[in-house]
Amino acid sequence: MNKKDPYRIFARKYRPRTFEEMIGQSTIVQTLQNAVKTGRIAQAYLFSGMRGVGKTTAARILAKALNCVHGPTPTPCNDCEFCKAIDEDRLVDVLEIDGASNRGIDDIRQLRESVKYKAMHSRWKVVYIDEVHQITKDGFNALLKTLEEPPPSTVFIFATTEINKVPATIASRCQHFEFKKVSQKDLNHHLAEIAKKESLTITPYGLSLIAEASEGSIRDAQSLLDQAVSFCGEVIRDDELKEILGTVSRELLFACSSAVLEAHPDRIFSLTTELIGSGIDLRAFYKELIQHFRDLLVVKTVDRPEDLLVFGPEEMGRLREESGKASTEELLRYLQALQSSEGSLRFSSHPQITFETILIKLCHFRGLLDLGELIEDLAEERRPQAAAVPAARPRPASPPPLPAAPPRVVPRPTLNIGKPKPAEPQAPPAPPAAPPAAPRPAPQAPAPEAPPKKDRALDKALAEPGVRSFTGRFNARVVTLEPVKGKPAPEEE
Repeated sequence: MNKKDPYRIFARKYRPRTFEEMIGQSTIVQTLQNAVKTGRIAQAYLFSGMRGVGKTTAARILAKALNCVHGPTPTPCNDCEFCKAIDEDRLVDVLEIDGASNRGIDDIRQLRESVKYKAMHSRWKVVYIDEVHQITKDGFNALLKTLEEPPPSTVFIFATTEINKVPATIASRCQHFEFKKVSQKDLNHHLAEIAKKESLTITPYGLSLIAEASEGSIRDAQSLLDQAVSFCGEVIRDDELKEILGTVSRELLFACSSAVLEAHPDRIFSLTTELIGSGIDLRAFYKELIQHFRDLLVVKTVDRPEDLLVFGPEEMGRLREESGKASTEELLRYLQALQSSEGSLRFSSHPQITFETILIKLCHFRGLLDLGELIEDLAEERRPQAAAVPAARPRPASPPPLPAAPPRVVPRPTLNIGKPKPAEPQAPPAPPAAPPAAPRPAPQAPAPEAPPKKDRALDKALAEPGVRSFTGRFNARVVTLEPVKGKPAPEEE
């Protein structure tokens, strides 16, 4: 850099000036280039996305593409008067408005009056409103008619980081483009180019640390690199960079994971004291610890973890060694337990106690016994002592049903009208009463059936002192007992 030139931060010095220089937004770039090339310019565009991903940059490049001397062209020259005036924000026909400070209905009325007139010097009048979601409801309503039917050669470009706050009546009148986060790979490549142009010395791991800390924002990555140069000079070391970024030391992460995987809860208290003494926020460290266990799971599961994790050979070797202390299922159990307990730590009034409690609980995961293995061991111990069970008594046959009684026939009486009623004959004497029938013996109740073989084995397993202790301690309940594959089932007693 020339000593006479004023200093410019990296975020302004390396701002893209053409569509081709934009990073990580290929779909949006291609759409805007084709629109300029074919003359299909919409009356309004809505750019949404997180901070520092290129919304304002895309708006300026589109304004230059429409007003360049050689245009409209998808590749502005950046040398003509119009391109230079737009880059320096001094072209009167390109208005850049801050939505936070010009949000009222009176501001929108003034804007409506200004867009009534055609562009004074350039080909197109471009109105760019940043953070448009901060405009009031009345301001949006005043803008609807002008936005739907703008004057000729007038383009509105809106940018927002909170698309959910933009009214649907505004969004439906615009072409919406969602700017996505920039990938870590693209950020690493972009930072490496800046380091090369500025003659900086930084390791690939240092670039990955900056890219990871920026969380997908190009402007944040450039600002962090600028800050590192101010602190370290042209030679940026990894340990100094970690101090600037506030990154948690890898040694502390490995110390914590070793205490958990090796089941040493006594180390947790001293480790927590060291973290607090170093000024590290326990919630931030807990977040890094979750990521650390995820890295261990990736190393344990994936054949080539180097494609997913940005670490040097030495760091990858330590991760492989650490992940060898537990199985994949155990690492997954640790990771799920850490994630499920994150909310309790975040809102705890005593974060130190909550942090220690969570890690001590993880230390005892290795001591838990699988219920199936416990029952299998008990069955093997009881197999030589199995005794024969007497055969069940057969159920007696039910008595035969009684014969049905014959139907009783009652004679139908006849009526004699006009004839004398004959004398009624004497009824024969009644036969002597039959002796009472002997009472029928009641059928005997069937003998109870013997319990099935599976239920007897389950009852005997539940009667074992070890199983009773296990179920009482963990409030567990044994539902069924299944034989282990590859081993013979226990003999019936």
